[in-house]
Amino acid sequence: MIETALTAFTTFFAVIGPIDSAVLLATLTPNATRAERRAIAVKAVLIATLIVLVFALLGQPILTQLGVTLPALQVAGGIILFMIALEMTLSKRPGPSRLSAKESEEAETKAERHAEITVFPLATPLLAGPGAMTSAIVLAAGTRGDFKLLAAVVVAILAVMLVTLVFLLLAQEIHQLIGVTARKVIVRVFGVLLAAIAVQSIFNGIADTHIFR
Repeated sequence: MIETALTAFTTFFAVIGPIDSAVLLATLTPNATRAERRAIAVKAVLIATLIVLVFALLGQPILTQLGVTLPALQVAGGIILFMIALEMTLSKRPGPSRLSAKESEEAETKAERHAEITVFPLATPLLAGPGAMTSAIVLAAGTRGDFKLLAAVVVAILAVMLVTLVFLLLAQEIHQLIGVTARKVIVRVFGVLLAAIAVQSIFNGIADTHIFR
């Protein structure tokens, strides 16, 4: 159970990227008051948490109805997570550049309306993006219906979101204090850890099939 919780925590921390999200929040709300930024952070984390929990609790049953097996899900999810980890390790997606040019332009336009920033781009796709959704489905499916293990995954999600909220509440301070080099080192370290988790997911998926038996 502890191993499952640690794996889930590391995975979600890596794919959600609390530090990058905090830096982006500070960038998008340069003229916001502390109260306004606090409101944005709390609402965004609540929305993102709800999205990820829905994928964790309902994603696998829906895929089962579609005829997708657990091994297939583990392999596919592992490949997606490995691609994300590779980008992180090679530093191809520092915080703000995680958005496309079109998304960045739209985000800048919406920066004047703080309520809209809450949903886009903060809650999604930054906090509850494809990586977090895929991770939620894969990790929840990997519990194989064990309630305690599923509870560990849910606790890990809540823990990461709580940490993310703390970072977002301290967004301006983090933006001012943390250096570019330190941020890149943190991203790369978690990128390596995420890559290892992704590869293990692929191995587990292959081991559970009958292809090589």
